[in-house]
Amino acid sequence: MSLSSSRAMAGTEAVTLESLRKKMADFARERDWEQFHSPRNLLLAMVGEVGELSEIFQWKGEVAKGLPDWGEDEKQHLGEELSDVLLYLVRLSDMCGVDLGKAALRKLDLNAAKYPVHLCKGSSGKHTDNPSDANENPKSGGGATEGL
Repeated sequence: MSLSSSRAMAGTEAVTLESLRKKMADFARERDWEQFHSPRNLLLAMVGEVGELSEIFQWKGEVAKGLPDWGEDEKQHLGEELSDVLLYLVRLSDMCGVDLGKAALRKLDLNAAKYPVHLCKGSSGKHTDNPSDANENPKSGGGATEGL
């Protein structure tokens, strides 16, 4: 992916998971990096990037939505690390043959069923805390903070 094409994409095109998937595939193919992009290697690289992302917040304490106390350089660095995680995730899903968009929509539907509004609104409890769901499908995913 050339710098000019990524700039054009950022300015005018709508960014989709599919456009990112294609750009990542082209990027890897142009550099002959496909040989290194096994699911395991991509996962480990992504975990490293999550570590770098975590490092940004490590000593910040709680931060307000929108990061009003952060400088532009800090926000730009955050955006770069978030992008690294996203790009590895998109590449990993591609190498695993998973349609990430469809999987994410399915997961949202599963979570909506697991956390019905009338039982969960304003609560951070796990689905097993809901009286009507305590014995249903305990292995289908985690709590509200984990599932989303």
